[in-house]
Amino acid sequence: MSEQNDTRIRNANLSEQMKTSFLSYAMSVIVARALPDVRDGMKPVHRRILYSMIEQGNTPDKPHKKSARIVGDVMGKYHPHGDSAIYESMVRMAQPFSYRHMLVDGHGNFGSVDGDGAAAMRYTEARLSKVAMEMVRDLNKDTVNFVPNYDGEEREPEVLPARFPNLLVNGATGIAVGMATNIPTHNLGEVISALHILMNNPEATTADLMEALPGPDFPTGGIVMGKSGIRRAYETGRGRVTVRAKVDIEQTKTGKEQIVVTELPYAVNKARLIERISELAREKRIEGITGIRDESDREGLRISIDVRRDTSASVILNNLYKETLLQTNFSFNMLAINGGKPQTMSLKAILIAYLTHQREVIRRRTAFDLQKAQARAHILEGLRIALDHIDEIISIIRSSTTSEEAKTRLIDGYALSDKQAQAILDMRLVRLTGLERDKIEDEYQKLVELIADLKDILAHQERVDQIIYNELLEIQTKFGDARRTELQVGDVTTLEDEDLIEEESVIVTLTRNGYIKRVPQKEFKAQNRGGRGVQGMNVNDEDFVDQMVATSTHDTLLFFTNTGKVYRMKGYEVPEYGRQAKGIPVVNLLNINNDEKIQTVINVSGNASEKEAYLFFVTRLGVVKRTAVSEFSNIRTNGLKALTLREEDEVLSVQITDGTQSILIATQEGYSVRFAEDSIRVMGRAAAGVRGIRLRDNDAVIGADVVTEKDSVLVITEKGYGKQTLATEYPIKGRGGKGIKTANITEKNGLLAGMMIIRGNEDIMVTTTQGVMIRFDSSAVSQTGRATLGVRLMRLEDGTKVATLAKIEHVEEEIVEDNDAVSRETVLDNKQLSQVSDLLNHASKHDDA
Repeated sequence: MSEQNDTRIRNANLSEQMKTSFLSYAMSVIVARALPDVRDGMKPVHRRILYSMIEQGNTPDKPHKKSARIVGDVMGKYHPHGDSAIYESMVRMAQPFSYRHMLVDGHGNFGSVDGDGAAAMRYTEARLSKVAMEMVRDLNKDTVNFVPNYDGEEREPEVLPARFPNLLVNGATGIAVGMATNIPTHNLGEVISALHILMNNPEATTADLMEALPGPDFPTGGIVMGKSGIRRAYETGRGRVTVRAKVDIEQTKTGKEQIVVTELPYAVNKARLIERISELAREKRIEGITGIRDESDREGLRISIDVRRDTSASVILNNLYKETLLQTNFSFNMLAINGGKPQTMSLKAILIAYLTHQREVIRRRTAFDLQKAQARAHILEGLRIALDHIDEIISIIRSSTTSEEAKTRLIDGYALSDKQAQAILDMRLVRLTGLERDKIEDEYQKLVELIADLKDILAHQERVDQIIYNELLEIQTKFGDARRTELQVGDVTTLEDEDLIEEESVIVTLTRNGYIKRVPQKEFKAQNRGGRGVQGMNVNDEDFVDQMVATSTHDTLLFFTNTGKVYRMKGYEVPEYGRQAKGIPVVNLLNINNDEKIQTVINVSGNASEKEAYLFFVTRLGVVKRTAVSEFSNIRTNGLKALTLREEDEVLSVQITDGTQSILIATQEGYSVRFAEDSIRVMGRAAAGVRGIRLRDNDAVIGADVVTEKDSVLVITEKGYGKQTLATEYPIKGRGGKGIKTANITEKNGLLAGMMIIRGNEDIMVTTTQGVMIRFDSSAVSQTGRATLGVRLMRLEDGTKVATLAKIEHVEEEIVEDNDAVSRETVLDNKQLSQVSDLLNHASKHDDA
């Protein structure tokens, strides 16, 4: 007994056994369950469903059959893995939002884009679709190999003939062991056109193929953003593209904006998407959505999202792209079974594998037809012999005692084969008529021609390719349709923060103590000169508004410090505060050192290209420098050196120029100099610059700007006096001079506080050291000569001085009654207020202001 037990016991390493068993299981899942075959683009379950349906005669010209009957037949004969797996696979082949060309014609509830499941299989019916017949065409002509089913009682096709490239047309998804596939759907006509290109030119590149097949074509439509991800996937088999819903922004009868979604990205659940949008609106994570409705019907998908009147629909849409599945990423992983092994394949490799399969199908079909034609011709040859010797044949038959004897005598007497002799014995007497004799002869001659043609096809590869080409063209003509998915130029991988911020015109202010904020420009109303202004900011005795820049939330701001360094920030990155709020310390936003403060802020967006634009620097001691804007394209978070300063000097002003303009510099003592910009050579970032104006004792530069002959020069003094002077009164001279008078400086008007160039009908925004702001039309400022006093522009309280001035878009005034009849308020049109011109000059200030 012990000896018998010993023969049954085998020592084995457990880890090796687990490894072997797991690898067997993994290969079974990979090859026989989860991955499609590159030749027909099908997993075994899909192939078995189609084969079972064609076996049942469940074709498009027949009535639908119960899904339960189809599933039962597939499970009982070919796929013993459970009815739910079979039914779910069949349902997917019948869903217009899953397959680009449905292979199953479903009747009943087969699910919806809302994620609803199909009805039970006992309620639904199905049959093969018309295009599915192309998948099984010529299946009975020995075009593919048949293998035994799981129990050996039936036979099933190893692969379908697949007369169109189903792997690309309907795509595939599947998760195997340690690998997965994800192939998008494509347009049938485009795929066939790409095949035609490859057949005409076997050396065609991916770029050549993409001329006909530019990208995926999802059944649900949508928009694929950019082509670089598509090209990478087609070349390597792996890649990623961004897919967006098709969205329009419409205006309702009440004037409100409405976001309308008409197409969704592939595989997005509509009901969950609506639920997600509602959740974001309810939690105030996306503000401005007042309602969302699903208005989809049999005409198509439609989701309407109502937007609050004071909110930008474009900004909300960008937030929805970021937070919801209105924008998704589709990752290509074109993995398929090729030659019995899983392989990641490029577009060209897939098309080549398909063409190889089709050549085999055509050769086997041709060989089958040849064999059949030769067999029939062989029979007809015997019949022709019998008809030529009909009397003798009849005599032999009549004189024979048995059919076997008659067959033997015919074979021996006329050198016939067994099949020919049997055909003669089976021939009906009606075939002896003259007409029937002619039919036999005609049929035989046609078969002779057919046999010669079929042999020629098998002997010449180009004949095989021409047949494939023509049959593909026939399918393309019959089933091809228009592209549904739009391909958009320009890659979009992530949404920038500015895409989620509404673009609006704002004013960025910076105080002497370093508090910064942004305020919508519409917060300010224009007043006549002489008015008292509106409170723009609450400041204390030690602080006042020092910088003011008209910009946009999407513009780029450069912050130049007194020490010659530069920092970068987007307009939307400056926090928004109310008109009277002080703001936030700029040190919380920029990584500036303790020994530096922001001296000049400029807006560099919307100017000439970097190759043509320059930054023109002016320091308080009259030093100037010209540097290309491209030198400041990459600014680190800890800043960049913009200018090497001399001892006790600091940066005062920076202007955008084009290299051909003239510069006007003014000092607080009322002197100015004008010179050509190109008299200053272009220098690097770290250069120190050259002398722009020779200053008198105790004098300092208070302003600099670009000027033309058509401009006017506006100067404002510390005590609120100002005037305009034609630029023609400022002759162009060489740089480095002491300058000429630009204003008479007296005790009454005080030193100059700022200078700017006026080019048209602008408004001027003036800020005092107490934070009071006033806006007035520049045309209200009197035009006088250079060496004059000017007129009062602003009433200042004792101890208050003008701090800054800025130029913004002009708006028309509408006079309204005021209780004290002191000021005239301007009612602003919202559209006009949203238009802010680029600030061309920084208004400087006096050291003691």
